[in-house]
Amino acid sequence: MTNYCESLSSYSRRKTTTVKIGDLYMGSDYPIRVQSMTTIDTMDTKGSVEQSIRMIEAGCELVRITAPSVKEAQNLELIRKELKSRGYHTPLVADIHFTPNAAELAARLVEKVRINPGNYADKKRFENIDYTDSSYQAELERIREKFLPLIKICKEYGTAMRIGTNHGSLSDRILSRFGDTPNGMVESALEFLRICEDENYYNIVLSMKSSNTQVMVQAYRLLSKRLAEEGLKPYPLHLGVTEAGEGEDGRIKSAVGIGTLLEDGLGDTVRVSLTEDPEFEIPVAQTLVNRYYPKPSEISLDKTYQSKIHSPFKYQKRQSVECQNIGGLQVPRVIANYAQHSDWNKEDLKAIGHTYLPAIDKWGMSDQGADYVYTGTNPCTFMLPNGLKEIIDYSQWEQKENKERAFPYFRGIEILGDIQLSEIQNFLEIDLQTIQNQAIIDFVNANNNVVLIANALTKRPFVELRNLFFGLENLGIKNPVILKNDYPILAESDVQLFAGTDLGGLLIEGFGDGVMISQDISQSDQNYLATQKVMNSTSFGILQAARTRMSKTEYISCPSCGRTLFDLQETTAMIRKRTDHLKGIKIGIMGCIVNGPGEMADADYGYVGIGKDKISLYRGQEVIKRSVSASNALDELINLMKEDGIWHEPSTENEI
Repeated sequence: MTNYCESLSSYSRRKTTTVKIGDLYMGSDYPIRVQSMTTIDTMDTKGSVEQSIRMIEAGCELVRITAPSVKEAQNLELIRKELKSRGYHTPLVADIHFTPNAAELAARLVEKVRINPGNYADKKRFENIDYTDSSYQAELERIREKFLPLIKICKEYGTAMRIGTNHGSLSDRILSRFGDTPNGMVESALEFLRICEDENYYNIVLSMKSSNTQVMVQAYRLLSKRLAEEGLKPYPLHLGVTEAGEGEDGRIKSAVGIGTLLEDGLGDTVRVSLTEDPEFEIPVAQTLVNRYYPKPSEISLDKTYQSKIHSPFKYQKRQSVECQNIGGLQVPRVIANYAQHSDWNKEDLKAIGHTYLPAIDKWGMSDQGADYVYTGTNPCTFMLPNGLKEIIDYSQWEQKENKERAFPYFRGIEILGDIQLSEIQNFLEIDLQTIQNQAIIDFVNANNNVVLIANALTKRPFVELRNLFFGLENLGIKNPVILKNDYPILAESDVQLFAGTDLGGLLIEGFGDGVMISQDISQSDQNYLATQKVMNSTSFGILQAARTRMSKTEYISCPSCGRTLFDLQETTAMIRKRTDHLKGIKIGIMGCIVNGPGEMADADYGYVGIGKDKISLYRGQEVIKRSVSASNALDELINLMKEDGIWHEPSTENEI
């Protein structure tokens, strides 16, 4: 049922063809390459060269530069010559969208061209067209005619090509025939790829990018499967999440999408698309990639399982019973791990979204307020707020007088002893070894009020815990499951990237009814509560990036490039400042018409640059106001939200 990767129970990189990009080789016989894209106007030769150098010195192995028209394509030659004169020979990639003539020129000048099959030979009008088989074939012949000149030039000059499908810019033709689906994304690329193979041109990289991590992962997996099924060559894959955003959100979202595929052994080059200067993207991409060098040690599993119902090509939440507010149709929950904490103060809970307001003797709870706090052997010494429940190690819980809002935590065979269960809710930590104990299996199946805490035994939580879920399926266990992982002391960004990969990928698969993330930090460390704040924010960020629980405004912002018509970082910060209290709303912030409205197809509202100091505002994919002055575009966007009845003023009472 998989056949998109080498193994579901151990790391094995997918075998691919080798692509030559100048003096750089890409494919499974070579390291996973890291790349980025300039944000300077391509006609600014000096600025483009200086930024390219900063990227290269940060570790960038391919530099992509936009060429929206012939004049920018021509200027690539000057940029390339200047870089070489200064001793930099990193391959350049021309990014092409609507202009085949620019692609044909660029293919003579740089080492690689990227085309988007959604708009290379088509103009998007958002029309639904009822094609017959013959009329659709005629469209494919039209595409072939437009595409053949570029293929011939690439063959002649030894130029590599990326056929890069973007979810938000699928053509009307593909949408009409295959729908707005991962299958449509794959078919969009395969139509162009088949033409290349007919012409015996194979120096190709493929990509399936989306701002929706679920769609992205499904599309890449389906692409790998379809290549094998059709007998096409196993081309290298370029991984990226379109418009991931900035800061914490961008890093977590990138890890959830890219990291999940790397765990599958898919991916031969990575670009992390952050709304930040491109040289800052490189360390993030390297951190994701470096987890696979040297090759991760094989996981020694006494027993591996296979699923009969799970599909990696569509999202389907694992069916589970509902235990209080965990499992069933409930949103995934967040458990904060305060087991190393003992000197309790009401201010301690501010880090996990619960703020005590002494003036009115009440608690305020933010949209990212943790649902449970695990206190181990050090129970909280004051009454917790109503929005927060306590989990305590059984040895302490059985001594507690008031057990209404506190629940016991068991480990493995401990639950088989002479114990007292909570009538409401119990927590049992399990792993792959635990579920091989028949007595535990029987106990769990007989008690629907037991929530399982899935813990990994190795440093490969994703692969191991996915196998654990397959085991639970085989054993008929329907109890809800919390994903747990403990990390050593790491930089904040690394925690976001590692946890996003390890746990976010499982949530994308439909596994997990909550998360419990912690770092091994001593009680004496002055940064204990600061660390808890990072763990809490990361937990909610992962749930949001995996599209399983929306707790804050989501910004689908492009990473900027030479086409951008305003300062994306400044504009994104300005929009975020005014709107970040709108829980669950998705706002697309696009620097040019190339990246909108298509690339923000998943957004509720859009802010798109269409000219100097001119903005168009969108509701979904429909443009509502055109050519709005940039000076009052944000106010107009807010007015649009007010008209739709979704705007409310931010509250200051519960801020943390």
